[in-house]
Amino acid sequence: MKRRSFFAGLVAAATVTAVATGSLAADWPRRPINLVVPYKAGGGTDAYARAISAAAEGVLDVPVVVVNKPGSGGLNGANAVVRAKPDGYTMMMTSGGSFLLSTMMRETKIDALESFDFVAQVGQLKTSIMVPKDSPFQSVQDVIDAAKAKPGSLRWAHSGRGGFHFVAGLGFLAKNDIEAQDVPFKGGGPTRAALIGAQADFGFLGVQQLAGFEEQLRALAVNSKDRDEIMAAVPSFGELGVPFAAVSSPVIVFAPKGTPSEIVTKLETALEKITAKPEFAELLVKRGTGPVYQTGSDAKTGLTTMKADAEPLIAGLGK
Repeated sequence: MKRRSFFAGLVAAATVTAVATGSLAADWPRRPINLVVPYKAGGGTDAYARAISAAAEGVLDVPVVVVNKPGSGGLNGANAVVRAKPDGYTMMMTSGGSFLLSTMMRETKIDALESFDFVAQVGQLKTSIMVPKDSPFQSVQDVIDAAKAKPGSLRWAHSGRGGFHFVAGLGFLAKNDIEAQDVPFKGGGPTRAALIGAQADFGFLGVQQLAGFEEQLRALAVNSKDRDEIMAAVPSFGELGVPFAAVSSPVIVFAPKGTPSEIVTKLETALEKITAKPEFAELLVKRGTGPVYQTGSDAKTGLTTMKADAEPLIAGLGK
C-alpha cells in the first residue's frame, strides 16, 4: 500500500510539473526577453544582438532587451546565464567560436556544448588583420618582414585571450614563424579604438569592424581561404598565399539548460523569421556583416566539429 502511494505521488508530481511546464510554454512570451551579450557594446556579436532587438518587432510580442555582461573572455556573461531561471526570459547570444575556445583554454565548469540548450545560429564572424590607416605596413608581408627583422618588437591587439581572434592571431604568428607581443582589450569595440589610437602595430579583429572606419583603419587580409561576402574588398589569406589558422565564429543564441523544449522551439522559429527580414540584413550590412541562419541542432553540430578541429591547434599553441 505504501509502495503504491509512493508511486502515485511520483506520478502526481510529474503530472503537476508537466502541466506547469506546458502552461509556461503556452503563455510564453509575456514579458521582455533579456538577451545577454558577454562582451562590451560595439563588437560584432553586439551588432547582431542589437539587430535582433530592432527586427524582433512584429515577430515577438515583447521587446528583446540587450544586456552586456563583459569579462573573462565571455565567461562572466555565460556564468550569469547558466545560473538563470530556465523560463525563456533570459538567453545568451555569443561568438560561438570564442565561447568554445574560452571554455577549452580556461579553468571553468562550463562546457560550451553541454551547459546550455542551443536555440539557433544567426550569423558568422570572421577575423582579420588590420593596421592603423597611417601605418607603414601596406601588406601582410610587410608585417611578417618587420616581425622577422626584430622578433618580439611588434605589438598586436585582440579582444581577449582565449577568444577566436586571439587564437587566429597566434595561429598566424606560429604558421609564419614570427613573434610579437599581444595586447588584450575587452571586446571588439575597444580593440578597434586602441588600434585607431596606434596602441598596437596591428590587430586581429572582426572584419566587420572596418565598416564606417575606413578612414582610420586598413584591413590587410581576412583570416580565411576566401573573401568575406560583405567586406569583399578585403583580400583573404588564402588568395594571398599566406599561412593562417582557419578559425572563425558562428553567432549563436543559447538558452539556460532545462528551458522547456516548446519555448526553445518557439524562439528558434522566431529567430528564423527575424533573420529573414530585410530590416535585419540592412541593419547588419551597415555594420559590415550579414545574416547566417541555422537551427539549434545544426549549430551544435557545427560547434562540435569546431571543437574537434580546435583541439590540436590549441595543443600546438602551447595551451
